[in-house]
Amino acid sequence: MFLNHAILGNTVFQYLAAAFVLASGLLTVKLIIRGIIRRIKKLVEKTAGAIDDFLASLLETIVLPLLYFVVVYLALKSLVFPEILEKGLNCVVYGILIFFSVKAAIAFISYGFEIYLKRQGGDNVLKKSLQGIMVVIKLIVWAGAAILFLDNIGFKVSAVIAGLGIGGVAVALAAQTILKDLFSYFCILFDHPFKAGDFIIVGDFMGTIEHIGIKTTRVRSLGGEMLIFSNSDLTDSRLRNYKLMEKRRVVFKIGVVYQTPLNQSREIPEIIKSVISGINDAVFDRAHFFSFGDFSLIFEVVYYVVGGDYNKYMDIQQQINFAIQEEFEKRKIEFAYPTQTIFLNRAV
Repeated sequence: MFLNHAILGNTVFQYLAAAFVLASGLLTVKLIIRGIIRRIKKLVEKTAGAIDDFLASLLETIVLPLLYFVVVYLALKSLVFPEILEKGLNCVVYGILIFFSVKAAIAFISYGFEIYLKRQGGDNVLKKSLQGIMVVIKLIVWAGAAILFLDNIGFKVSAVIAGLGIGGVAVALAAQTILKDLFSYFCILFDHPFKAGDFIIVGDFMGTIEHIGIKTTRVRSLGGEMLIFSNSDLTDSRLRNYKLMEKRRVVFKIGVVYQTPLNQSREIPEIIKSVISGINDAVFDRAHFFSFGDFSLIFEVVYYVVGGDYNKYMDIQQQINFAIQEEFEKRKIEFAYPTQTIFLNRAV
């Protein structure tokens, strides 16, 4: 009978059955599964969430091609092949499964970075840094997948891995400082103690951050020169970031002469309070007769400036100084300055 006629180890009926499985499976995936995925995509486009869009794209880019492969695999498995072809088919199966697994893993990592970037406000510097990190992650993941694939098809990669491990330890010891700066860069990138444009003070140095690199961070000082810090120096130091300051606490003192009458001394805290309260972005805290100085009655004043901009603080302080001087001149209250009184005792 023609259907029982054997060709290359399989009957004609087996070939026809395999062809039927292949054709019906491909048509099912193309017409039904693909249509379902398209409807899902249209539905998720109407929603506000991002995770459903991501999952729908995975269905189209990974799950759908994988289903085509499963159909081909099931059709071929219904046939009998020589041992060498069977081994080759198994290698192809391992390779394709690893390929789609890696693509899915990279897609999830990339999506996580996108969500993180959105939460950080879409910073361009952070975006470029994450793109660089993504390249490194892809290299590592694909290298690991290649090693896994070679190990599954029979290659002895344990010796190679051991050699790479020993070599990696040697490189790590030789480049210990560089690696420390690299890990510090990741700490800066994800922890955000500062970013480009922030004004910082580190020890005796201060300036505005212009660039955050993999090994060093560049800071433009007030004098104009460029300061270069290693990233590990910054993460290991106590650093003050004035860009993150929500309000600045200001304390200053003024002195009036000892000849100031008591009733005017009592008025001074209220005068200062009314002056500061009338200036925008200045929040009055307190004003007190602080102490008796060597040549003056000392008043201590505390107020807050909304924001961390230094020029704004100096403008407000200047306004306060001019207003206090104007009020004191109206009331003929004299500011104190260093004086000494000498008493001469004439002998009779």
